Amino acid sequence: MSIKINHLTHVYNPDTIFEKVALHDVNVEIQKGEFIGLIGHTGSGKSTLIQHLNGTIFPTAGEILLDGENIHKDKAKLKEVRQKIGLAFQYPEHQLFEMTVYKDVAFGPSNMKLSPEEIDKRVKEALQTVGLSENIYEKSPFELSGGQKRRVAIAGVLAMNPEVLILDEPTAGLDPKGRDEILLAIQKLHKERGITIILVSHSMEDVAKLVDRLIVMEKGKVAMMGTPKEVFARVKELEKIGLAAPQISYVLDALREKGYALPQDIYTMEEAVKALYALLKGEGKI
Repeated sequence: MSIKINHLTHVYNPDTIFEKVALHDVNVEIQKGEFIGLIGHTGSGKSTLIQHLNGTIFPTAGEILLDGENIHKDKAKLKEVRQKIGLAFQYPEHQLFEMTVYKDVAFGPSNMKLSPEEIDKRVKEALQTVGLSENIYEKSPFELSGGQKRRVAIAGVLAMNPEVLILDEPTAGLDPKGRDEILLAIQKLHKERGITIILVSHSMEDVAKLVDRLIVMEKGKVAMMGTPKEVFARVKELEKIGLAAPQISYVLDALREKGYALPQDIYTMEEAVKALYALLKGEGKI
């Protein structure tokens, strides 16, 4: 499923003293199976943009096309759109409410009037995808760790079998173990299911490691687009809008200043380890 955003504008509280332009003339294309990172300073328009993608809010101007069809053309089809584009809001575990993990994940598919066999299949596949085993199915979700709760909430979205999954700050507020659990589950999901993923994140390290392409928002507009290497190469521009390159790139810059020959386009820890190991095997100094 391709997504095309044409001249999207959104104004909150129009024609009042509280009027605020949250998005202005945004144009973006996302292809089927892409892993997109959406970054920007607080208030840049990220959350407003993703809420438009599954019809949670409506544009002031412009359009959103799914496989060439305007999602707002027929409001009766918005329910179908929301099944195709799953949106996990920040802190989705706050929406957990059922008595067991199984029932919580089954809630969405049950509302789709699917057969018990199909519901069971979807629940188990979704929980397996996010790395949760059968021994927690009958537990209360409120007994779980923060990372496990987050994964249950994401599994609830996955059980709807979306073609696009949008994750708004999925690691926010988690300890390092919970954060790693979520990121591994997201990587596994993209690799195994091949669905389109849009990841909203403040972590430059996460997006550098995970995504195919970055969209950088600033004051309701798209400031940059490109691969992580292309975007993070423009570090001075990023810093002007309150962002930065991954921290490892600054460490490597300091080493380069001391005369060590290291490639310029390294933005992940894995790449840095390889480069430093290669350096240690040779002379290293310029």
